[in-house]
Amino acid sequence: MASLDIQDAIALVTEVFGKAGMPADLAAPAARALVMAEQEGLPSHGLARVAFYAAQMRTGKVRADAAPKLERDGAVIRVDAGFGLAFAAIEMGAKAARDVVRDQGVAVVSVTHSHHFGVAGQAVEPFAREGLIALAFANAPAAMAPWGGNRALYGTNPIAFAAPREKGDPLLIDLSLSHVARGKIMLAQKSGDPIPEGWALDAQGNPTTDADAAMAGTMVPSGGAKGAALALMVELLTAGLAGANYAYQASSLFDDKGPPPDLAHFILVLDPARFAPGFTARAEAMFQAIEAQEGARLPGARRIKEREGRSARIEISQQLHDTLTGLARGTDT
Repeated sequence: MASLDIQDAIALVTEVFGKAGMPADLAAPAARALVMAEQEGLPSHGLARVAFYAAQMRTGKVRADAAPKLERDGAVIRVDAGFGLAFAAIEMGAKAARDVVRDQGVAVVSVTHSHHFGVAGQAVEPFAREGLIALAFANAPAAMAPWGGNRALYGTNPIAFAAPREKGDPLLIDLSLSHVARGKIMLAQKSGDPIPEGWALDAQGNPTTDADAAMAGTMVPSGGAKGAALALMVELLTAGLAGANYAYQASSLFDDKGPPPDLAHFILVLDPARFAPGFTARAEAMFQAIEAQEGARLPGARRIKEREGRSARIEISQQLHDTLTGLARGTDT
């Protein structure tokens, strides 16, 4: 294993993306998001993605120099990511949303022509730390079939929600609408490991523990028919409103072939002070009732604890470290 200081890890990823043609001001938000995923114990959304992203920049599937552009219409904020990575566009939309929500009580961010959303919780947690409520959705390339079908039409389509607490860390809910994130299967495929039964179906619709067959097949939706219905809702709130690709139209995030995936994101931000008074106090009563039960915990608590435990350093495989170092030096393509 290779141990990396957090700032050194961010600098390494920024350098890799720079070699692929991405300006530092666009690379930095992506690097911070990917390193934070490692801090949160989510390697499927972390530095394992760097080589994929860099390869896509070199072929033009990701436009390395695409600076996001923003338009505002009342409480609606539209951000065009320009077929670049998602992270700079998300940061731009979030910054504008802070101003709008304080003025209007509500802000809606719609991001179009984008890429992988990353860890969805990262888009909402900062709002809750400022006393706001935030809800985020994103679509992804097709990986799940509609309930009763056998051909992938929906993405795994993450949902994230964050709400403030009176003291301490906010409530953070972050979930994929597939039983597990597809990135976990990608990591198993790369390492040659089997996956647990119940994660995915093969191309014929049969349960499989083979990661290759799973990647060629479909993901099992969380909650069965309910998860599939929610995935359709997310498709409409993201790609439908933003004019981007629906999941079944999007190219893969895991190779450098084809056109940009052209994905979309949706973030709703609310100022609870503009609604009934005492939101945080009443919410705290609910949170304390949950925590009072033996064995119960609030969603997101473990992830935040993981991040705090890796506040100074992360560990990645030596193979991944060597790959990233080679890419940064321009010796590994």
